[in-house]
Amino acid sequence: MKTPPRLLPLLEDGVIDEVIRPLMSGKEASVYVVRCGDDIRCAKVYKDANKRSFKQAVTYQEGRKVRNSRRARAMEKGSKYGKKQQEELWQNAEVDALFLLAKAGVRVPQAYGCFDGVLLMELVMDDEGNIAPRLNDVAMSAEQAREDHELVMRDIVRMLCAGIVHGDLSEFNVLVDDYGPVIIDLPQAVNPTANNSAKAMFERDVNNMTRYYANFAPDLLETQYAKEIWALYEAGELNPEVELTGRYLEDSALADVDSVMLEIKAALAEQQAREARLRQDSE
Repeated sequence: MKTPPRLLPLLEDGVIDEVIRPLMSGKEASVYVVRCGDDIRCAKVYKDANKRSFKQAVTYQEGRKVRNSRRARAMEKGSKYGKKQQEELWQNAEVDALFLLAKAGVRVPQAYGCFDGVLLMELVMDDEGNIAPRLNDVAMSAEQAREDHELVMRDIVRMLCAGIVHGDLSEFNVLVDDYGPVIIDLPQAVNPTANNSAKAMFERDVNNMTRYYANFAPDLLETQYAKEIWALYEAGELNPEVELTGRYLEDSALADVDSVMLEIKAALAEQQAREARLRQDSE
């Protein structure tokens, strides 16, 4: 096969030794199977911004900090240099997230670094050396679905505790090896404390995963993990080992307007009576 131009510098510098074959092409990148010495890995080649079909990228970039003030100004102005820096920020977000999440105990591919728009990382395979399939290509029993759903919810909790919301999690962004689900594709990951859309993204991530596993275990549709986990997070009670129930009690108690109005009227009447007594005393 013809070597992709973006991979040529990595070959010349000895970062990779051989491009074996293309693996897949997605909305923001193309992935290739490569050889690095005796190891088989994958190289994710990010597409240029004008070729990416990922929607609402600006929403995901909200809250991403740029320490260098010159870079920040250039990005705000939209200059050529600024656009280049914006691209690097987008690409580095994934490798940074992978390192952070691996440290937090989340099942993600091992990252080896990002080189000029190419992310080099572990190729997730089963024990027989076959490339792990995406979750959307896997059928399972109801029991297996409940077990894997629990594993994903646990990893989502670890992610949130580490300060990351995936932002685009679905059955297409999860691989399945012999040990369970592996979460992938994180360039759009957001900081839950810095992005105003984080809560909506989080709930969509959780609900996407629940709906998929419910294809095999319909009882999962009765759970409310998204609301439960986020409520624990907002209350400062979320930790990686928290016990989840899948239940969430809505605060549906409505204010008793009539009682409130009566209390207000009583307070006003009391105030008026007090003022009347003061007037009488002054006379």
